[in-house]
Amino acid sequence: RTRTEILAATRERMHAVDAPQQVLGRSLAIGCTAVEITQRCNLDCKLCYLSEHSQHVRDIPIEEVFRRIDHIRETFGPYTNVQITGGDPTLRKHSELERIVAYARARDLFPALFTNGIAATPKLLRALADAGLADVAFHVDTSQNRPGYKHEHELDALRLEYLERASGTGLMVIFNTTVHTGNVAELPGLIRFFKRHAGRIGLASFQLQADTGRGAWGGREAVVSIDAIQQAIESEAGRALPWDAIRVGHPRCHRYLPMFVIGDDMVPVIEDAALFGRFMADFEGAHVDRREGLARIASQYARNLAKKPTWLWRGTRYLAGHLWRSRRALWQARGRVRQLSFFIHDFMDAAHLDAERVEACSFMVMTADGPISMCEHNAARDTHILKPLRFRRSDGSLGHYEPLARRQA
Repeated sequence: RTRTEILAATRERMHAVDAPQQVLGRSLAIGCTAVEITQRCNLDCKLCYLSEHSQHVRDIPIEEVFRRIDHIRETFGPYTNVQITGGDPTLRKHSELERIVAYARARDLFPALFTNGIAATPKLLRALADAGLADVAFHVDTSQNRPGYKHEHELDALRLEYLERASGTGLMVIFNTTVHTGNVAELPGLIRFFKRHAGRIGLASFQLQADTGRGAWGGREAVVSIDAIQQAIESEAGRALPWDAIRVGHPRCHRYLPMFVIGDDMVPVIEDAALFGRFMADFEGAHVDRREGLARIASQYARNLAKKPTWLWRGTRYLAGHLWRSRRALWQARGRVRQLSFFIHDFMDAAHLDAERVEACSFMVMTADGPISMCEHNAARDTHILKPLRFRRSDGSLGHYEPLARRQA
């Protein structure tokens, strides 16, 4: 299918929650799609989404991983964000992990490594970056039972260590945080940490506690909410923030807010939903390859703007307004502007799936049978990970994969 046809299919799927500022169906066909390359993990989290069987499930054959990556490319088109995940993907053979990343990159996709960081050594991250990895997302929080850590601020030393591991690789660093009853009060300090290291950290993602798998803690209390996270970020910013200026998927599932950090100020990149909606309408289907250098990215933007010259004036006026409002902060920061985006995920409990939200999902996992909502996948994980598979080897012969078998045919 053409990119236009792929985007049109997404618009149709998103019809119940469509809006001019909705990114899906205009710029992206999907927010991201996960490929689980192992079910094994080296932590035992209190809010685990894995299966009771996960530690015993054999890694799916690399040929099947490649087939699922191909299916992502065919379903959602080029430039799709692909999460290489698990379990923890660093527990797979590192030579295979490099091949998987390189394969996704060769298919014009944006591969990201999602890991708890334990086995993500500097050597491995450099090798994966060389293979085409775009992002590394470290999941670090107090739900993970890491020995010696009881509070989020105690984990800041570990977060800094992970930042150092990724330093010099060119990877965008993401930090994932599960927000639960025990750490929701610690959000202000955590947000200040992300703010201090803006630029080195590209995105801070928060996932609300949910009863999705075998975790010991189950569902969340009312204090854990999207509003609580938004209020904590707004408190640090010192202002109300435009959470609905950009939509990515169902508004009850996600909030996305790209920010500039200028000295001690936090400034939203996009504040005007109507203006962003007009931009989406005028540049539907346009893309920028963020893996390229700054000069190439600037060139891509220039080519897109040249197609709609009125946006040169609109963009200049909008930027000038930003600069004027931030003039004092820019002066104090000596012109240094850092980027930090916030993303909030409200995953559903396995026993309380909402059909509308599942249909409009922006975060899917590619299974043997095609893409499904991550919440739906977690609710029936064993159905997917314990399914025997027939696959074609690189030499053309047929193989049989048994997830729990001692030997693979």
